[in-house]
Amino acid sequence: METDPHPDMVRPVSPNTPQGCEECLRLGSPWVHLRLCLSCGHVGCCDSSPLRHASGHAETEGHPIVQSFEPGEDRRWCYIDQAMV
Repeated sequence: METDPHPDMVRPVSPNTPQGCEECLRLGSPWVHLRLCLSCGHVGCCDSSPLRHASGHAETEGHPIVQSFEPGEDRRWCYIDQAMV
């Protein structure tokens, strides 16, 4: 049986910008929810946010797995499989 290779990309990370979305902070743009890249620690805004930086990061950097960076949440999402992991 084949296994999904994407969870193998998860690493121990620290958030690069714990105060919010890295790009939105630089641009002065608002966000809705935050996602933490589990490959490198990038903090990006979710797809409900105007600029969707988390999915953009996943696409450009090839880092598919994010975890919610909202207090009390620990859900993980794979952008490649479009599924919870």
